[in-house]
Amino acid sequence: MVSLNPVQIFNAGAEEEKAETARLSSFVGAIAIGDLVKSTLGPKGMDKILQSSGGIEVTNDGATILKSIGIDNPAAKILVDISKVQDDEVGDGTTSVVVLASELLRESESLISQKIHPQTIISGWRKATDEARRALQNFARDNGNNETKFREDLMNIARTTLSSKILTQYKDYFANLAVDAVLRLKGSGNLDAIHLIKKSGGGLQDSYLDEGFLLDKKIGVNQPKRIENAKILIANTPMDTDKVKVFGTKVKVDAVSKVAELELAEKEKMRDKVNKIIKHGCNVFINRQLIYNYPEQLFADAGVMAIEHADFEGVERLALVTGGEIASTFDSPDHVRLGKCNVIEEVMIGEDKLIKFSGVEMGEACTIVLRGATKQILDEAERSLHDALCVLTQTVKETKTVFGGGSSEMLMADAVSKLAAKIPGKEAVAMESYAKALRMLPTTIADNAGYDSAQLVSELRALHTAGKHTMGLK
Repeated sequence: MVSLNPVQIFNAGAEEEKAETARLSSFVGAIAIGDLVKSTLGPKGMDKILQSSGGIEVTNDGATILKSIGIDNPAAKILVDISKVQDDEVGDGTTSVVVLASELLRESESLISQKIHPQTIISGWRKATDEARRALQNFARDNGNNETKFREDLMNIARTTLSSKILTQYKDYFANLAVDAVLRLKGSGNLDAIHLIKKSGGGLQDSYLDEGFLLDKKIGVNQPKRIENAKILIANTPMDTDKVKVFGTKVKVDAVSKVAELELAEKEKMRDKVNKIIKHGCNVFINRQLIYNYPEQLFADAGVMAIEHADFEGVERLALVTGGEIASTFDSPDHVRLGKCNVIEEVMIGEDKLIKFSGVEMGEACTIVLRGATKQILDEAERSLHDALCVLTQTVKETKTVFGGGSSEMLMADAVSKLAAKIPGKEAVAMESYAKALRMLPTTIADNAGYDSAQLVSELRALHTAGKHTMGLK
C-alpha cells in the first residue's frame, strides 16, 4: 500500500514562495537596495551615517554602506555581493553597479507584467550588453604611449573618483598625491607597497606622501634612535618568557628560593634565544609580539634596535618592502633572509612618534600620511583615497579611458537603442528597457545635484543621437 502523506522538507515555521510571488519578492528586495544607495551616487551624492556596535561611520561608499546592513532577501544579497566584487576588483564604482543592476530589475518587473518571458528578456539584454561593450571599446581613447597625456588622464580619473568623496574640496591636491604614489609602482600594480597611515590633528590638506615606509611604533627604551645600513630581522615569536608567571601557574617548591631558580632558568632560556637572534648578523629586530624588559635590555647591550608588537599588516608590509622574510625559529641563520634599508630613525607626526625606514630595497614603496580633525573624517578619507589608488592602478594596467559624467552611459544607451530599432520581435522591447536603465545613471546624478534631470537627460539623448558622444553632465 502506498502512503500519500506529503513529506515535510522545510523546518517548522519556514515560509515558501513560488512562481510570481517569489519573483515579486526578488524585485522588491533588489530595487530597495538600489534606492538605498542611489542618493549617494555622483559628485553631489549625500553621505549616510551608519551606527553599529563598533561606533559611527559617515560614508557614501556603496560597498561600505551595504556591508553594514542586515539583509535576508536573496536577490538583495546578490546585489551586495556585486558591490563587494566591484570593490575588490576595481575599487570604485560600487554604487554605480548596484544602481544599474537595480534599474535593470525595475525594468524587468515592468516587462514581466507585460507577459514577456524572462528568457526573451535575457536574450535581448545579452545582445544589448554586447552592443554596449562594443560601442564603449570603439570610443575608448588610449594615451598609454604618451607620458604627459597619460598622466593627465590619470589626474582626471583621480579627480572624478574623488569628486563624489569627502576629499572633493581638495581633489586636485589628493589626485596629484595618488597619481604620484601609483606612478612610483612603475606598473607593478602592487598596492601593498603604498602604506596609508591616519594621524588625527591638522587638516586634510596637511596630508602628504613620504618616500619609504613608516611604522606606527616607537623604538624601545635605551635603544639606538637612528641606525644606518640597517639589517632587519623580522620575526613573529614570543619574547615574554623571562619571568615565571606565578599567578597563572601552579608551582610546587620546597622553598621560595626555588622560584628564583626557576626564574633564572627562564632568563637563561631567553638569553640563549636573544643570542641566537643576534647571531643572524642583524642590527634591527622587529617582532610581531611583545618583547619584555629583559630581552629588550639584552638587545640594547648588543647595540640592536628592538621594536615590539608591530601590527601584523605592518610586519607583512615591512617584510615586502625591505626584502626580508618573517622568521619564527632562529636555529638556522643561513635560511633566514634579512631585510635591508639605508636609514631607520624616529620621526614626529603631530604629537606621535613613528619609525621611518628610508632607502628600502623595494624602491617604489611609499607612505601616505593622512591628517584630519576626527576619526570619522580620517576613515572616510582613507576609503576615498584607497578607491582612487585602486582605480589608478587598474588604469596603469589597462590604459584605455572613456568620458564620465553620464557620457559613457548615454553612448551605450544610444548604441543599444539604434540596434533595437533594427531587431523585430519582443527582444527589441527588452533592449529598449536596457537602454532606459543605462540612462537612469545620469538621471540619478542630476537628481542628486538638484537639477532638472528630465530636461538634462533628454538634451543629452538628442546630442548623442546626433553623434556628439563626448557630451556629459558637468
